[in-house]
Amino acid sequence: MKKILIWGASGHALVVADILKLRGEYEIVGFMDDVGEGTADEFNGLPVFHGREKLIELYRESVHYVIIAFGQCAARLKAADFARSQGFKLATAVHPMAIIADDVTIGEGTVIAAGAVVNPAARIGANVIINTSASVDHEVVIADGAHICPGVRLAGRVFVGEGAWVGIGSSVVDRVKIGNGAFIGAGSVVVDDIPSDSLAYGVPAKVKERVKP
Repeated sequence: MKKILIWGASGHALVVADILKLRGEYEIVGFMDDVGEGTADEFNGLPVFHGREKLIELYRESVHYVIIAFGQCAARLKAADFARSQGFKLATAVHPMAIIADDVTIGEGTVIAAGAVVNPAARIGANVIINTSASVDHEVVIADGAHICPGVRLAGRVFVGEGAWVGIGSSVVDRVKIGNGAFIGAGSVVVDDIPSDSLAYGVPAKVKERVKP
């Protein structure tokens, strides 16, 4: 099997590792922690590599695939760019219990978790997370690096911008546009467009403040 490194060593990395094991397409060589938050040498029964310099060493050892497995959107996109610059290919992980329509397009590096539903004519960008039991309806567009949290409901023709975060259990009505880098708080009901780089939450969701791009 093709060898793969999981970039991340926390809860989301566990989810990604489980999906990859179920798919049976890759041999996981370990996890990478490059942010200095932990010193453990093992995670989920596999080695943890510390520091980005390990990427070059692993590539020389025939590890040519990587998947970015942490939730922070802007950092995930930057990590993906760095991995590509080192020659790595980005793997995509779709849980076998996710339901994906035949005509859906999915970008490289994207993770779709168990119970998620993605309906016809949806377009999913690169390095997106569609988390557990999220629902993405027809003709939705999700741009690169967005994070659709567990239990989110996106109605038809919603647009979610690059690096946007839609919090757990939120609902977005049809044709709404969520701008790049926007952050939607948990449990919100979004009925109007949300500008880029904005924090919005509530029922209905209202913009509360601007956030740093």
